[in-house]
Amino acid sequence: MHDPEPGTPQAGPAAAEMRPGSLALSRRIPFARQVADTLRDLIVRGELPAGSRVVERILCERLNVSRTPMREALKLLEADGLIEISQNRGARVMSLTAEEARHLFEVIAELEGLAAGRAVLAADAEALAGLEALHAEMLHHYETRAKDAYFALNSQIHDRVVGLSGNPVLVGSHATLMLRARRGRYAAILYPSRWAESVGEHEALMEAFRRRDPERARAVWRTHLARTGEAVCDGLAAGDGQTLPRAGG
Repeated sequence: MHDPEPGTPQAGPAAAEMRPGSLALSRRIPFARQVADTLRDLIVRGELPAGSRVVERILCERLNVSRTPMREALKLLEADGLIEISQNRGARVMSLTAEEARHLFEVIAELEGLAAGRAVLAADAEALAGLEALHAEMLHHYETRAKDAYFALNSQIHDRVVGLSGNPVLVGSHATLMLRARRGRYAAILYPSRWAESVGEHEALMEAFRRRDPERARAVWRTHLARTGEAVCDGLAAGDGQTLPRAGG
């Protein structure tokens, strides 16, 4: 018996009928990166909770991939600071502590506030229309309480605003920080009061864009991220200092 070609879906009946959660791989993107992106999403949504062991065999079966891309993906996530790999204990999901969350969101709030102020001045009519469309779709998902869909649109808006800043250093720094902070951002919407408050802050940002008011945009968005950080820290402090709520939990 030979192992499947590295990165390809497992051969056999399971490959013919893709199970729920199995990963449809594209040959245009490195297999390990696709697996890493999927695992990162599971960590963000709490399906792989902080402190839990990462069992390669189970994940390979779940995603319908071979061991080779799984191990390469875990190395990528280790470099991102999302998991820790030990020769003796295997891999486990890294915890986000209240102190780390506070430090992360202090910086992210300043970066995204700066980005919002710059983006208001840089956005043309087409860019503003694109933001309005994303905002409207996000509101729909809020009304239906579709957490995963809401978070996907929410993240797109945050990333779009950062991209519109036109500052590649800001964009790169933000992307690096969000590798660790995205889990906290997702957890914040699991607190109902914070979720409602956050939606109002998104609407305030859009109003600043409509009025072309960079100072208002900067202040609103900085406060928005700071409050998200506070919610995450409060949640961590109320628990064991390491855990965040899970979707559906």
